[in-house]
Amino acid sequence: MANENQTHETRAKAGAIIVPVTLFEQNCTIIWCEATKKAVVIDPGGDVPKIQAAIKQTNVNVEKIWLTHGHIDHVGGAAELRDALKVPIEGPHIDDKSLLDNVVSSGARFGMTGVRNFAPDRWLNEGDKVSIGELTFDILHCPGHSPGSVVFFSKEMRFAHVGDVLFNGSVGRTDLPGGSHATLIKSITEKLLPLGDDVGFICGHGAGSSIGQERMTNPFLTGEM
Repeated sequence: MANENQTHETRAKAGAIIVPVTLFEQNCTIIWCEATKKAVVIDPGGDVPKIQAAIKQTNVNVEKIWLTHGHIDHVGGAAELRDALKVPIEGPHIDDKSLLDNVVSSGARFGMTGVRNFAPDRWLNEGDKVSIGELTFDILHCPGHSPGSVVFFSKEMRFAHVGDVLFNGSVGRTDLPGGSHATLIKSITEKLLPLGDDVGFICGHGAGSSIGQERMTNPFLTGEM
């Protein structure tokens, strides 16, 4: 009997693939529950046909779109994908409303056409929970990169999707409207570091990392920057 339990424990609860989108090489992420094959698309920034091809290839059933924040490279394809899949958009925090109200003008600056202003079906707040299949994530409101940035954290899987709050060896840029370096560092030190060194994360650009790795080596957190 013990054996059966062990096998059950080691079976992966979730799967994930990253689809780099737009000129910004943004990590659009598809995460699914292995038990139900229900999936979520996090930050569909653009290249919607590419995202749809990845969904088809993964053979999962996308039921939601989650947004970490409102910057164009993370939300450019959200309205189009919502219409195509007929699923709700959850996130980010309402403090990014002005960004979602100005997706079109934002896109124009980078030559991104076909994008639309939109509102999510649900704004997310600190302490909220979102779920897909049997997976549940806690919401952490982590302003600084943008006022309404949120992080999705699965306590059970010791995993987080941090958007552009924290990177492998770096932190989110804070020179955009509504950005604040001091606020960002506060979000990271008060909300992310306490999650535990063993927590792995996917971020909005580049390779993922772990909280422990960043706490020990990230120059923005060790005081070298």
